[in-house]
Amino acid sequence: MTSRNIQFPLDKKLAALEEIIRGYGRVVLALSGGVDSTYLLVVARELLGGNLLAVTVEASFMPAREIEEAKGLAGRYRVEHQVVAVDESEIEGFTANPPDRCYICKKFIFTRLLEIARERGYHWVMDATNRDDVANDYRPGIRALRELKIVSPLREAGLGKEEIRALSRERGLEGWDRAASACLASRIPYGQVINREKLEQVQEGELFLSGAGFTGCRVRHHGEVARIEVPPGRIRDLVEDRFRSKLVERFKSLGFRYVCVDAEGYRTGSLNESLDL
Repeated sequence: MTSRNIQFPLDKKLAALEEIIRGYGRVVLALSGGVDSTYLLVVARELLGGNLLAVTVEASFMPAREIEEAKGLAGRYRVEHQVVAVDESEIEGFTANPPDRCYICKKFIFTRLLEIARERGYHWVMDATNRDDVANDYRPGIRALRELKIVSPLREAGLGKEEIRALSRERGLEGWDRAASACLASRIPYGQVINREKLEQVQEGELFLSGAGFTGCRVRHHGEVARIEVPPGRIRDLVEDRFRSKLVERFKSLGFRYVCVDAEGYRTGSLNESLDL
């Protein structure tokens, strides 16, 4: 579907995306419930009909809100949906949290999805990686996708995050402006062991901030210290006296001893700054 309101370069990318997806035949989609995979689900459903299977991973390191959104999306668009439960202890090397943790995790998860595809007679497994995901930051998980020959039609069509948001808005999709999310394990510094307690602390802390109107925020887990990142323009609101006391009270109730605000504000992958890349 091409919108007359979209200018030619984006229109051309959309046509390329549709051509790529049509060529897959029967395909499994890794559905996270985020902006990119939601858009990909809707387009693929229109083009492939019943030849699409959406699969969502349910794990302690995945935001619970996105898992529920993925389930709702699949039902709304009448796409067959399978939820695969994964325990972090199943993924060898994951809880030790090495710098290539994302590679280890994606290799495990997408190997599982490939097994499902083979068992169910699907030809490909696709994910919602976009052009910006490949260009920006440290992304070892991309290597796993390439090794396993996972197809990424948004990236192949040259679509970036803001373009996907624009296309989603054109279609009237809910959540087109939703802040980017990520695996909860990305909030824990490399080398520090990942466990469910830490993941729950991070998730509950971010839910508290989101409920207070702070979108696009991260809670970085530094042992007894919670380092909070919000957009720079919202830092003043975060430390304003009336809210600050509630913030400290809530985070201490989660088990943190100290609560600090990162003066640099939110930026993608701040824990990667410690790596010699």
